[in-house]
Amino acid sequence: MRIGITCYPTYGGSGVVATELGLELAQRGHQIHFISYSQPIRLTGPQPNIHYHEVEVSRYPLFDYPPYDLALATRMAEVSELYDLDLLHVHYAIPHSVSAMLARQMLAAKPRGRRLPFVTTLHGTDITLVGLDRSYLPITRFSIEQSDGVTAISQYLRERTLREFDILNRIQVIYNFVNCDIYCRDKQAAERRAEFANAEERVLVHLSNFRPVKRLLDVIEIFDRVHKKIPSKLLLIGDGPDRSQAEWLAVQKGIHDDVVFLGKQDRVNEKLPMADIMLLPSQLESFGLAALEAMACEVVPIATRVGGVPEVVEHAKSGFLADVGDVETMARYATDLLSDDTRLREMGKAARESAQSRFCTSTIIPQYEEFYRRVLGS
Repeated sequence: MRIGITCYPTYGGSGVVATELGLELAQRGHQIHFISYSQPIRLTGPQPNIHYHEVEVSRYPLFDYPPYDLALATRMAEVSELYDLDLLHVHYAIPHSVSAMLARQMLAAKPRGRRLPFVTTLHGTDITLVGLDRSYLPITRFSIEQSDGVTAISQYLRERTLREFDILNRIQVIYNFVNCDIYCRDKQAAERRAEFANAEERVLVHLSNFRPVKRLLDVIEIFDRVHKKIPSKLLLIGDGPDRSQAEWLAVQKGIHDDVVFLGKQDRVNEKLPMADIMLLPSQLESFGLAALEAMACEVVPIATRVGGVPEVVEHAKSGFLADVGDVETMARYATDLLSDDTRLREMGKAARESAQSRFCTSTIIPQYEEFYRRVLGS
């Protein structure tokens, strides 16, 4: 198949999933065309069957806000016509679904017009935050209903979309995924870990875009409690608006020397295996991709019982779940686990087995291929 993929290319879950999906599909022989305003961050170099098409937005003085959605629709139509794409797959409803709908109409209106199907994948904040804004809700609902196929990354997100948007068409759940061959505890993990911690220290990790919904300050609070009882280091992967506050809180707690801000990282699969525990105290997660990537690396997640996270993490088996803001309980889970080597290893293995059996690319990517075939055949 020849598939156009559009996503936000920045450091975030929807862009990561969309890029990884494209890479996996390309390895299976499909021709993948990424259409976005910049190259997705996980496209680190030339790849067979991967093509990138930049969307250029004109900045006329007339426009206070350059119309990216219109430029995107135009580029989608151009690329689809030039490369005879079979379908478009847009990740994140706003504004990508609207742009795909316009591109479909533009192609259909040509003298030798044809129908270009498009699939929308809902990732979370396009529904739970942005889409519920009254100024966006009607167009979000309309563009989703106009999609030839709609998927959601968790049962939680599917049910919330149906309930709050009163969507008429069917939404299929296709979970996020992880390449279990790449995300694993490799032989070099111990060597890389030694760069940050000595043999007696435990390592905790957090991965996010450091936005308020991720509750980065809770990560610092949890680590402070663990650090008081167990020699440990905290690795923070990512960047964002809450970084400065987190740095100051670490200074005030007297733990700044043991909190390492690694910034944005391309090869997350090389960083996660260094850790023992992943902290994910988010206000809301529609899936919990960071937890899944950690699980594949035998890193035990301690997360909040919100959104789609309970669909990924089985409490007390492949990780631990607590209420939002309950830093005491999350710290206790971490301290108890880090104090028991045998249980830590067993839970790490159980987390890996759960990721392999339910969320590996070998399980999920065929679901997308079958979904595409069904859309094209309808």
